[in-house]
Amino acid sequence: MLKDLILGTAGHIDHGKTSLIGVLTGTNTDRLPEEKKRGITIELGYAHLDLPPFRLGIVDVPGHEKFVRQMLAGATGMDLALLVVAADDSVKQQTREHLDILRMLDLPAGVIAITKCDLVEPDWVDLVEEEIRGLVEDTFLSQAPIIRTSSKSGVGIEELKSALGTAAETAADSSRQLQLNAPFKMAIDRTFTMEGHGTVVTGSVSSGEATVGDSLEIQPGGHSVRIRSLQNHETAAPEVHRGQRAALNLAGIHHLDVQRGDELCFPGHLKPSRLLTTELFLLSSVKKALKDRTRVRLHLGTAELQANIRLLETPEMAPGSRGFAQFFLNEPAVAIWNQPFVVRSESPVFTIGGGRVLDPNASPIRKPSAEDRSMLQQLMSAEQTERASANAYFRFNQGWDPSTLPRTTGVFDVKPTIDQLLDAGTIRQIKLSATRELLIHQQRFQEFCGRIIRTLERMHSEHPLRFKHPRTAMEHQFEYLDSKELLSAAVEALKHEKKIDVNRESIGLVGYGPKLSKGERQLLERLISELLNAGMKPPSVKDLEKLATKNRQAVPELLQMATDNGDLVNITKEIYFHHKTMEQIHQILAMEIQKNDGLTISEIRQILDTTRKYAVPLCEHLDSIGFTERDGDKRVLAKAISE
Repeated sequence: MLKDLILGTAGHIDHGKTSLIGVLTGTNTDRLPEEKKRGITIELGYAHLDLPPFRLGIVDVPGHEKFVRQMLAGATGMDLALLVVAADDSVKQQTREHLDILRMLDLPAGVIAITKCDLVEPDWVDLVEEEIRGLVEDTFLSQAPIIRTSSKSGVGIEELKSALGTAAETAADSSRQLQLNAPFKMAIDRTFTMEGHGTVVTGSVSSGEATVGDSLEIQPGGHSVRIRSLQNHETAAPEVHRGQRAALNLAGIHHLDVQRGDELCFPGHLKPSRLLTTELFLLSSVKKALKDRTRVRLHLGTAELQANIRLLETPEMAPGSRGFAQFFLNEPAVAIWNQPFVVRSESPVFTIGGGRVLDPNASPIRKPSAEDRSMLQQLMSAEQTERASANAYFRFNQGWDPSTLPRTTGVFDVKPTIDQLLDAGTIRQIKLSATRELLIHQQRFQEFCGRIIRTLERMHSEHPLRFKHPRTAMEHQFEYLDSKELLSAAVEALKHEKKIDVNRESIGLVGYGPKLSKGERQLLERLISELLNAGMKPPSVKDLEKLATKNRQAVPELLQMATDNGDLVNITKEIYFHHKTMEQIHQILAMEIQKNDGLTISEIRQILDTTRKYAVPLCEHLDSIGFTERDGDKRVLAKAISE
């Protein structure tokens, strides 16, 4: 069985790319009437070449500067490249720009062909070859063979085939072959409709395989489709896989609802995003530095997207430099970890650089810390555990889902990788239930605990007379969290470390609060004890003042302090209940109200074994906090409680 790879052409207009492909394969890739009339390639053309043990799916790209956008779409999924330079014209502008684009795609191998050698003297071809060698120096083509050819006479064609076969061996040995086992993904470069068949899309399969009858997704948009039939090189096929050109007849979508730039993928594999974290490289040929927040054209897969660049390390990037950057996109796009991209200026339009996607579903990094930069470096690591660890670090606010690791880090052995991180203590496991758990980067968890402490420090500063603060007030500061369980786990960890004092109603830092005299502290403890012992019939404020032989005037303030600290619950100006008594009241009434479909004040008074003096204000308090609500002359549980 032949190994499939994608070969892409590159080069200036009228340098003979299409003619050369025609001689190599017997296929004229110019299929449009306008292309045949004008003698130039406008749209992408396709052919195939068997060089056992390889089959090369060939993408012939336009060479005119007006059609670089089409060239970039065709470059998606290339495994190796054929750079074409005409002997009678030598290196031109689009030769240089196409080479820059190929460099950004980080290809492992390629071949250079000098065409039209029959039109010039050999000495002139020597000069052209010398210029080409200077052009490709310091690129992946620096050691590539340069083959002198003529499509008219056939000179060099067999030698070119041999060189392409050797380059294919290098490409096949690269890590690209690992993508055979990845989920199916194909960037769509053409869509049309066929009478009696419906929607057809074409593209280069960049990972995985698909068979007739499979259900797939088109992203962005999340359209569900089914494969009716498949073709590979214009021949019906039961399946297509990574490294092949494919045409898929799809059910479930109109051809006007899919376009070049969309991706066809295994369901759930890709997730649209408006923000990408990347490593960005600026070409040394660019004449000026790239400034932060510059608006650019981002070419990702077969899509062209408008984006603003946010440089993460410096206010600007010098030509020839590398750095981390985030791309804020005007519209959602899909990508995977390590996917190459090309960047072009907005106006005038020319290629300025490119790079690799490090996080395809990123969160904003506003002022990167030293640890942020270290973790960005880890996203480029060859070690899977390091990439997974860094991914968890940057997923703190989104909630980390390890099942996304194939897309976000290129890690497919998910469980062994997670086990290693847990054993090393890099990842913290928080049990949510018997079947659910939360995984979080240990460093992020510690940072979050520190954030809670700083929040409480600020609350103590704003309310110096409180030992504790309402727990709901603290939790309100963390409403942005997707996972409320994370806050609970952090609070429990801080409680275990004896850094905070917390109960259901209140929370505070150990050692913080007002400085009471010994007598005031003793009186506070006695007041709380009296109310605890009194249960459902607590003494009034005036009764409590009579208990104080000293500091009687401080009783109201101490009661308020105990309320703020969560030890007491204030019902009216004169009535306070101990918080444990209130918890007991909640439990009893919740059970009895549900059992009896509501209770009157009289029934509540009898159940709690108290008097109307306490029952009436207590019921009003329970209404005010949303525990109960009135239904005629009865109290029923509030909807939020009963549900």
